[in-house]
Amino acid sequence: MSVVLIVEDELIEQEFLKSVVLDELHPEDVVLVCGSGIQALQLAKQYRPDIILMDLLITEKDGLTVIKEIRKFLPNACIAILSAYSDFSYAQRAISLKVFAYLLKPIKPAVFREVFLEMLKIASNEQLASKENPEEKSTITKDQRPCFIEEAIKYIKENFKEKLTLEMVASKVFVNPKYFSHVFKKEMGIAFTEYIVQLRIQCACRLLETTSYHAYRISSECGFSDPSYFNRVFCAQMKMTPQMHRKSAATFLND
Repeated sequence: MSVVLIVEDELIEQEFLKSVVLDELHPEDVVLVCGSGIQALQLAKQYRPDIILMDLLITEKDGLTVIKEIRKFLPNACIAILSAYSDFSYAQRAISLKVFAYLLKPIKPAVFREVFLEMLKIASNEQLASKENPEEKSTITKDQRPCFIEEAIKYIKENFKEKLTLEMVASKVFVNPKYFSHVFKKEMGIAFTEYIVQLRIQCACRLLETTSYHAYRISSECGFSDPSYFNRVFCAQMKMTPQMHRKSAATFLND
């Protein structure tokens, strides 16, 4: 059984969130709805929800303060923030509180549904781990990669040959760019721009090894707008020029 807590003080938003959540739950699951920070804490202590959907701008106590207090007794609850705030200070605090997703309003139903389904998977795994190891603290939640990062990686891999900016990708997954940048580097161990460059260099290596294209064409095909820049980046990444890589690959194949 899953317990979901929705903390939202706007009635229309409440109904929207509840309708999506109920579509994905089983009859035995429980959905709790409230509109204030105090109520949220009371319900969280009483029902110990697996999933919490938290608005930031709520009465009595703001959402981040409530999450901080909830984390003291529900360290592994899967929490998503739903907010109109795009200020990076809120995103930084959300990261420190191990928030699974930070979604900016207005949220498209399809996007919210996808996030909620990922949260359900995590909650299910968490429950399973708790049953198997009742005396051990589960680490599944912190090991899960936020679903918007997975979606971003998929989008980047499909479009890295085109002009891509951090803002464009963050917009595609409906996340604040500064928050996206911070979480991307934390999860991937590499900055967004470096990740793009690595994909383009890998593509260039494949073309150098399998075609007779000139360097300027390979540069263009892999998403580099300037052949000179491509050469500099390739040398920095591979410790050799594109021509040297091609010769090295040819020698290896002929041996």
